[in-house]
Amino acid sequence: MTGKIAKILDAQSGTSKTGKEWKKQSFVLDNGAKYNPEVCFNLFGDDKVALLNDLQVGDEIEVLFNLSSREYKGNYYTSADVWKLQRTNVPPSVAEADAAYGNEDLPF
Repeated sequence: MTGKIAKILDAQSGTSKTGKEWKKQSFVLDNGAKYNPEVCFNLFGDDKVALLNDLQVGDEIEVLFNLSSREYKGNYYTSADVWKLQRTNVPPSVAEADAAYGNEDLPF
């Protein structure tokens, strides 16, 4: 799914029942859809939360994620868990631009 980051929520952390430390952070993506354009995504663990370090509200990104649902006392709760983020509005490097225009042999 692609869109612009609408909100970055505060990171959360804690300790599980088994004593393991955990960290979670969520963000909201505006995908530009006519109805219900905002989707909240979750990042679990230090390595996944770190994916947000270089991003800010307004950045255009592509989100790769897994959907999962869990039942609790007869109710179902759905999560969109991110496994990869990448910018879509990054300008090309000079080398990429030169290669795209056939200028890779320039002496400078």
